[in-house]
Amino acid sequence: MHVVNVQGLRKTYGTVKAVDGVSFSVDSQEVFGLLGPNGAGKTTTIECIAGLRTIDEGSITVLGIDPSRQRKALYQRIGVQLQETSFQDKIRVYELCGLFSSFYRDPIPYESLLARFSMMEKNNAYVQNLSGGQKQRLSIILALISNPEVIFLDELTTGLDPQSRRAMWAYIQQLKQEGRTVLLTTHYMEEAEYLCDRIGIIDRGTMIAYGTVEEVIQSCGLQTKITFEASEDIADVLIDRIPEIAEVQRAENRYSVMSHNDGVLGKVAYLLEDRKIRYQKLDVRRPNLDDVFLQLTGRTIEEHDK
Repeated sequence: MHVVNVQGLRKTYGTVKAVDGVSFSVDSQEVFGLLGPNGAGKTTTIECIAGLRTIDEGSITVLGIDPSRQRKALYQRIGVQLQETSFQDKIRVYELCGLFSSFYRDPIPYESLLARFSMMEKNNAYVQNLSGGQKQRLSIILALISNPEVIFLDELTTGLDPQSRRAMWAYIQQLKQEGRTVLLTTHYMEEAEYLCDRIGIIDRGTMIAYGTVEEVIQSCGLQTKITFEASEDIADVLIDRIPEIAEVQRAENRYSVMSHNDGVLGKVAYLLEDRKIRYQKLDVRRPNLDDVFLQLTGRTIEEHDK
């Protein structure tokens, strides 16, 4: 069942096409990721889906609701955490949570959310005195108070240290286990690979790849690379005995074996053992989303962000 359905979405600001014909769907109880560099159009897309911006062209439904026409009804069923959200500094955590609770018919008791996200000790603290990680946890708490069926998370882990980022990943997995649907944006490819059931990669406002992580990687024809050092020349033997190998490169005693088949690793190791060839430093590198982005755009995502 499609919980979110976006078709032909376009949004321009003057002469800038922020989103240019983007289409995708999000299924019930999945984690869907919109990936891309800063400025790619991810935030604009999520703001249009949540009804925060009017669209120029296309159609959007969330839980069967048109967000541009029925935003009040929609907001009783969704939660939104935005990248640029800011709160008044001189407001206490419990006051802010109480205010958000008043917006909804059936809110989750915010005390239980504070406990869940290890924020109970900050209940009486001013927002200005929270750390960056604590403010991020507060933002997701406020997004959950409505007891949402669908949760939008925009660059939730940006600026967090690795430990805090991993904690956020665990929270997102818990949301899925509860039966909620999550649509998140991120420019961290590792994050998307770890969390997302399906992804869409956006670059310059256009969707350039769409599907499961594995489908997206396979669609680019990227190869697994196996490397090792061996005591003798076996390049021809590898190619003759293992037909799944596409290419073997050799530099002195260092070998690089390329294949579209992950199962080649076991066959290479078996062949080396069977022929009693001494080897060391056997390693495998499977293609990832960073490789996909580089192949599709000609640049790394870090280069796009500069």
